[in-house]
Amino acid sequence: MKINMKIRNPTKKVSLLFTVLPFFSNAVFGPQGRQLTFGINNNSHFVSTNSTSKQIVEMDLEQRINQYKPTKLSADLSHLSKNDIQAAKKLVKVAKLVDSIYFKQLWKGCLALRDRLESQKDVGKKECLEYKFFMIQRGPWDGADSDKPFIEGVPEMPPGANVYPEDMTKEEFEAFVKTLSQTDKKHATGFYHSIVRNPDGTLGIQKYSEAYKEFLVPAAKLMQEASELVTNESFKRFLKSRGESFLTNEYIKSEVDWLQVDGNSPMEVAVGPYEVYKDSLFASKSFFEIYIHARDFKSTAQLDKFTSSLRYIESRLPVPDNYKNTELKPPTIVVVNQLYSGGDVSVPMTAAYNLPNDEEATDIGGSKLTLIKNVQEGKFKSVLTPISKIVLDESQQQSVDFDAFFTHVLLHEVAHSNGPSYIVSDPKVTVRSRMQEFHSTLEEAKADIVGLFAARQLVENGVIEDVSTEQFYITYLASAFRSIRFGLNEAHGRGQAIQLNFLIDQGGFEYNKENKTFKVNFDKIDKAVERLVEAIILIQGNGDKSAAESFVGKYGINRDYTVGMLESLVGVPVDIQPVWEEL
Repeated sequence: MKINMKIRNPTKKVSLLFTVLPFFSNAVFGPQGRQLTFGINNNSHFVSTNSTSKQIVEMDLEQRINQYKPTKLSADLSHLSKNDIQAAKKLVKVAKLVDSIYFKQLWKGCLALRDRLESQKDVGKKECLEYKFFMIQRGPWDGADSDKPFIEGVPEMPPGANVYPEDMTKEEFEAFVKTLSQTDKKHATGFYHSIVRNPDGTLGIQKYSEAYKEFLVPAAKLMQEASELVTNESFKRFLKSRGESFLTNEYIKSEVDWLQVDGNSPMEVAVGPYEVYKDSLFASKSFFEIYIHARDFKSTAQLDKFTSSLRYIESRLPVPDNYKNTELKPPTIVVVNQLYSGGDVSVPMTAAYNLPNDEEATDIGGSKLTLIKNVQEGKFKSVLTPISKIVLDESQQQSVDFDAFFTHVLLHEVAHSNGPSYIVSDPKVTVRSRMQEFHSTLEEAKADIVGLFAARQLVENGVIEDVSTEQFYITYLASAFRSIRFGLNEAHGRGQAIQLNFLIDQGGFEYNKENKTFKVNFDKIDKAVERLVEAIILIQGNGDKSAAESFVGKYGINRDYTVGMLESLVGVPVDIQPVWEEL
């Protein structure tokens, strides 16, 4: 799981060579008629009054790109040997291959489109901007504009990406699964196989190792070469076994090896098929990504106290005992600074992740929480701080705090382990398989709100000493709008909309219609948070998809007060885009 402060949801047509532009979401771009010198017709479209269509396209793309502030991501590399640096350079080459795998997974035409845009990026300004925004978004769809395409001729985003046939229905897939053996059923509904259309029109199953062989074979070779260079034996073992996984399609052993990379390794790398956000049909198929990090030893050492708190938080959850996770394995917590990334890493940038997602691997080895400090620092400075000055009542603005932000990100990721992973009435069935397209949204909402619940518990019992409960609540409220700006087609964005609306309905947050700001009601927020924790965990534990649909439909929307506030935030960057230091 990731917290990206980011668009990645399980789950649309904007031509760029036109004189009439569709009305883009005010939540991201605001009143563009003023900003881009467009007139507005009666159909709420922007019409050029003083530009050619090409100039309009360039201005629009520039504005979209400017929503993501270039931010230099610095890291201390003094603890890396020369061989470690050389290994990191080989892993950057792996990242280029992972890019190609991801684009092939995303849409059948995406890889060819990437190659065309790259070859034409020096032709002119428009071509340069298209390629740049494509790489920022990691595809031709703008996540902050309801996943609408921004490249001419690109279709709506396929709900099953390119890991299912585009013409396949959910009903066809479910009927197909019923005909399979237990082993094939596991593959068809699992992380590491795609579903294909056979020549005779029936559905089939294909290993990722076969589907992406042209990229995985050279990636495995580079992983082996990197493993021979690194100094830490446990990290060496992981790189080697992960490369083997690329060839065999067997990932459990290398997942466990990744979990067992020891605390002395100067580098941290997550690479492989992990997240399922782009599978908006079933939230089952994982997409390839890679993160290359330098470990921050000092910051990591300061967080050991949170590892032992996981079971305490679970015991305090406001739900019946049979909805609590009795098999909790405290996660390893690592603080890192990012050096490079590739694959499924669209903006907003991932600030932390808790992996693996494969329940079979976590049952064996638990999980590892990775906090990306330099990314979080960039987000807080460039995005959250200016948002707080607009969103919050003036009396609470001074309580926005980086340590509260950083610690809640940590607790969010830890909270992915809280609550049931399997249905209470049928412990062999995963929550993910029952929630399907609602899983990612509810899971991100759960992690957010359980993380906030945990913050209060840990302040009250003295584990957290340098941040107050008030700072957590106020920083969280400001950060809600940072996430909602990512769009409701994204798990973190819609999950945060659910939380904001629920907590307002419960009186924990208040909206002042006169000065159009929000504030925390400290008399009601504790109970409001507990009620939301309970509501989400019960839906998940019961495996009640109809209840999930109703809950998400009621709360996962932008109400008038949110729409108005998002329009006020148009001048604030939506997120950051990385500027990496050369290795």
